[in-house]
Amino acid sequence: MNLTAHRGTEEVLRRLVVDAIALLSALRGIADGWTSLVDLGSGAGFPGLPIAILEPSRRVVLVEARERRHYFQRAVGRAIELPNVEPRLGRAEVLSPEPASLVIAQAMAAPRSAMVWGLRWTAPGGILVIPGAEAAPDPGSSEALAESGTGGYRVPLAGPLRSFWWGRVRG
Repeated sequence: MNLTAHRGTEEVLRRLVVDAIALLSALRGIADGWTSLVDLGSGAGFPGLPIAILEPSRRVVLVEARERRHYFQRAVGRAIELPNVEPRLGRAEVLSPEPASLVIAQAMAAPRSAMVWGLRWTAPGGILVIPGAEAAPDPGSSEALAESGTGGYRVPLAGPLRSFWWGRVRG
């Protein structure tokens, strides 16, 4: 369906599903206690859908501007009965935000824009995460943040090194 650049079941599992699980694991200690997640620019539903499967008691909102990907997310949610998933069609900077305790903005915009738009969706005391490749993204600073930092992880199964920037919104 050309929803991602990855082809084949094994590649999707290794590059997208396992990466989403590894990111969630890497956030332990930073985003403990989160109750709701917004995945901005979620594309085909990554990392949001795997996280929703692993965390069925937590609400996951998938924000995607492209209709085909949005409709795919809706179909997956229905097919595997994920009542905790809510796909939203639209651009993160235009939609009315639903603040969450954890917001992930992965590959949706340049780091500075991802931070500005992501902060609108992050609840007071919540965590905004901007994943990156080997080098952590640098979105700059914001007075809305109480603290920020970077982290890293290796995707299992001989996957790549990944990094992320995180910021906690003032509560």
